[in-house]
Amino acid sequence: MKIMKFGGTSVGSAARIQEVARLVQKEGRTLVVLSAMSGTTNSLVEIAGYLYNRNADGARDVIGRLEAKYLKTIRELYSTEESRAAAEAFIRQTFEGITGTTRELFGAQQEKLILAQGELLSTHMMEIYLKEQGVNVLLIPALEFMRTDSQGEPDQEYISAHLKPFLEEKADVYLTQGFICRNAHGEVDNLQRGGSDYTACLIGAAVGSEEIQIWTDIDGMHDNDPRIVEKTSAVRHLHFEEAAELAYFGAKILHPTCIQPAKFANVPVRLKNTMEPEAPGTLIDNVPEPGTIKAVAAKDNITAIKIKSSRMLLAHGFLRKVFEIFESYRTPIDMICTSEVGVSMSIDDTRYLSEIVHDLKKYGTVSVDLDMCIICVVGDMDWENLGFESRVLGAMKDIPVRMVSYGGSNYNISLLVKEEDKARALQALSRHLFA
Repeated sequence: MKIMKFGGTSVGSAARIQEVARLVQKEGRTLVVLSAMSGTTNSLVEIAGYLYNRNADGARDVIGRLEAKYLKTIRELYSTEESRAAAEAFIRQTFEGITGTTRELFGAQQEKLILAQGELLSTHMMEIYLKEQGVNVLLIPALEFMRTDSQGEPDQEYISAHLKPFLEEKADVYLTQGFICRNAHGEVDNLQRGGSDYTACLIGAAVGSEEIQIWTDIDGMHDNDPRIVEKTSAVRHLHFEEAAELAYFGAKILHPTCIQPAKFANVPVRLKNTMEPEAPGTLIDNVPEPGTIKAVAAKDNITAIKIKSSRMLLAHGFLRKVFEIFESYRTPIDMICTSEVGVSMSIDDTRYLSEIVHDLKKYGTVSVDLDMCIICVVGDMDWENLGFESRVLGAMKDIPVRMVSYGGSNYNISLLVKEEDKARALQALSRHLFA
């Protein structure tokens, strides 16, 4: 059985919902994970914002506009009056419930209940449409099997045990919600990191799926940023580690952590394009391709911090003190390079930059470089593969490089440059590595 996940733009209109239904029917027995219709979650967040500020009139205005959007969609979506009536009844009931929160004390739990409604709406609308098309479909409520533990992490054993009984019921298409879950206390919650992609990968790992398909309106991961480098092409195969590197360093399709369940369960993930459904997409699995450079990605808004200290020379405990400062401000480090008398680090979260710099000055002289960019070259970068690092550095011979990180991973070389040099760096790497 395949897992097929569709994001908000894929179900963003009546025509897109119909196209998703067509794609699903072609795949045979599948489990489909749906996000909320595009724009819905933003509207629900806006409603919650008004209610936190005790502005019930503002909330009701957004509720009314969002309900009207859904009622318009169902008029365009269904061909029978019976289907329209069933969908309209569910939509009105849902929005009555949301409106009811405007008359109550509002807190974090009410907000999570509101945010869950988008996925509940999209899956019910899809269920009704598939039944109208004669498909044997079973809607599986995510709140019945998707749960996090006391640490807020997915409870994989619980998910597997509570999902499998639903799959014993005969159906051609199983349908469920992405993003939403219950927490360890049984309250409605959400998965946060990776959203519906995370749901799909957790389900695929739980049932040992043959493949997890993540459908978007983008043609897979590219070997470079197509806005900057001409003639880019979609990468057709990635190792899970390579995909994680690309996701973290700028590729917008996947959250870095969401594919971890699939990686550990050895279930391949395929990125597919709803606008070009016949294209092969990008396959991500645990199979390496020796001696291949796959792609280049970039991460903007990076800040570099350098601390120099003669006291660092041969001193144990120095790095621990430095790292404890970043930990105390809950600020992760992207890159790090060391020498006998200094250490350079990069961060992308500058909320506590002034406090971090102040504390670091206890141990040495501190300098800060703003407006930097990390460029990451991804592929088989095992240290025994001769020549790869020289090709990367050769491409950068005319561009100032602030830091180089190599050896921390077998799958990337990272370079820190000024943001103003980003385009030149990407273009030079493309010429040297992919020409």
